[in-house]
Formats: sequence, C-alpha cells, structure tokens
Amino acid sequence: MSTFNGPVQLSNIYKPKIWGRRDLEPLFEMPDSQGGTGSTTPDERIGEVWVTDDTSRFLNGPTAGMTLAEASEKYGPELHGTSWPGRRFPLLAKYIFTSDWLSVQVHPDDAYATMHDGGSLGKCEMWYFVQSDPDGAILLGLKPGVTKEQLLPAFKGGNSRDILHAFRPEPEEAAFLAPGIVHALGPGLVVFEVEENSDITYRLDDFNRPGLDGKPRALHLEKGLDVIRPELPPQRNLPRLEFKEKYGTRRFVLASRYFALEELSVRHAATFQSAPDRVQVLSILEGDGRIENEAGWLGYRPGDTWLIPPAAGTYRMVPGLDTKFLKFYVPDIEKDFTEPLKQRKVPQEKIRQIIFE
Repeated sequence: MSTFNGPVQLSNIYKPKIWGRRDLEPLFEMPDSQGGTGSTTPDERIGEVWVTDDTSRFLNGPTAGMTLAEASEKYGPELHGTSWPGRRFPLLAKYIFTSDWLSVQVHPDDAYATMHDGGSLGKCEMWYFVQSDPDGAILLGLKPGVTKEQLLPAFKGGNSRDILHAFRPEPEEAAFLAPGIVHALGPGLVVFEVEENSDITYRLDDFNRPGLDGKPRALHLEKGLDVIRPELPPQRNLPRLEFKEKYGTRRFVLASRYFALEELSVRHAATFQSAPDRVQVLSILEGDGRIENEAGWLGYRPGDTWLIPPAAGTYRMVPGLDTKFLKFYVPDIEKDFTEPLKQRKVPQEKIRQIIFE
C-alpha cells in the first residue's frame, strides 16, 4: 500500500515584500495571528503566500511534519507520479497580494538557466487574477516597434511603463507568461501564480525603490537583456471555456507542457478520482466543507492546499458552503485538455487559444 493513500494538506509559507499588504483576507489570516511561517512583525507587509514551497509541511497523514522537499526526495514517484522523473516537487504555486508595483522583470527558459545559473530550471509561469481593484494594473509585453536597443535606456531611466503594454485585468482572468516576456504586476491585485519549480528572476527596473534592508535592490540587466524576446505578444483575455457539471461547473483555464490549471465550483457533493500517473494540487478559494475518503474526513476552508497523490484513489468533496477551488498539475495536454474540449464541441480555434505548447 502506498504511503499516500488519501488527500494530504500542506502548510502555507508567508513572504514579506515591500509592495505587500497587512491584510490577506478573505484567503488567509496574517501569520502573526495564526502562527504560520513568515513575518511576526505587525507593521510588516506580506506580499506572497507560497502554497507548494519546499519548506511547506504536511499537516496530516503518515508524512505529517515532513517538508515537501523532504517527502519529494524520499518518496519521488510515489508522491509525484511516474510522469514526473525528478526528486523535487514539479510545481511552485503562490498567491501574490499587491499594494504597489512589483519590479519589471523577465525569466529565462530552461536552456539559458541551465547554462548561466548553475543548472537551475528556467521559469515559465501563469497568472490567475483572484481580485482586481479599480486601480489594479499589469504590464505585459513590449509595445509594437520597441527594439532591444531601446530597452537599456528605459530600464536604467525607470521608464519601463513607456515601452510596455498596460492592462487592467478582470477577476478570474488568466494570462500565460512564456520565458522571455517582460512583465510586472501593479497595485490592487490578488494573483494566483503557478510555474516551474524555480524562483529565478531577472529584475530589470525597480523604480529606484529601497528593499526591505533599506538599500536599492540589485538589477540583472545583462542576463535580462540576453533573454528578452520582443516578439512575444501578451497572452491574456483568453476564451472562458466553462461547462456545467452535476456538482457545479468546471472551467479549463489554460495548459502548457509545464502546468495546467482548472477552476471548479462545487455546489453539491462531488466524487473525484486521483490521476494514476501524477500528483494534483487543489487550492481552495471560497467556501468550506470536508474532503472524505475511506479512511475518514477532514475539513477545508479558503487558503487550504491539498495534494492528491496518485494512490489517493476516490475522494469526495462535500461543501458546507458553495466552494470554488483551483486544480493544477503537470498535464498530458491531449488527454487532459484537447480531448475533453473536443468532446464538448469546442472549436479547435478556441482550444488553441488556451493551450501553449
């Protein structure tokens, strides 16, 4: 019998940021009031809550108390599934809470990071906007006609906004960020971000702000200019492919070879099945209830993160209040997205707009 024969919950990791917030409601309580990992200074701002961090700890089951990194190293395919060969968890996911602009940045692909950053993975990522205030904003992609020769003066002069597309995202909108696209998150946002398990970032413009230590934060202009791809368009405002199910609704948000994201709403008790070859992760956005399997049940609430390992088998979600959650995993694109969407009579053109090979 597998060690992981049911859903298991992970703890959250809190990260102070200069552009963060002092209120994480309704998803999380501040860590000084709930004893979570992170800042305990009342006036410190939390900008990120990492939900699949290497230091996240299992809260139930035989691995309770172990970190995700320890369990991944020890159990490998038993936790991740046979489709993922590594001994590190395949995906990094986090919530981002903004009260100001983040730095303008870019990420390398795997090949560049392997060669120039000590064998690190690159960083392909996506954003799902949980909330967007009236002043919510993002920068994504270079404006048409901007050349690489114009980049360095703009970054050094703090004029990045002049050369980048600016958008106000809507709640539940998603954006795909390929390596090489220049981007920044602005104020007024709560964002769910999932990516390769890599935190590699090349900072291009930080608007001359001091960091948490009071000193200017380092820029990475040489590497950043190496990897910028001016031709990449903003991939946002994607088709909303949502379908009614007996339990509520299921939305296919987007998929790439690194990750896939679905959004599910559960209004009635629903039975789900683990995937035999990979781990799935559930992140609760709204509602409360319980997760049941043959061994018993555990309650869930907003902000919870649940891993569904391959051997978890059948489990049920029984909502006390209408529940919305995100499910993410490393996909088989054909099996998990293309075929189900074809079966639902979605035109091929729309399918192509949410799948990024």
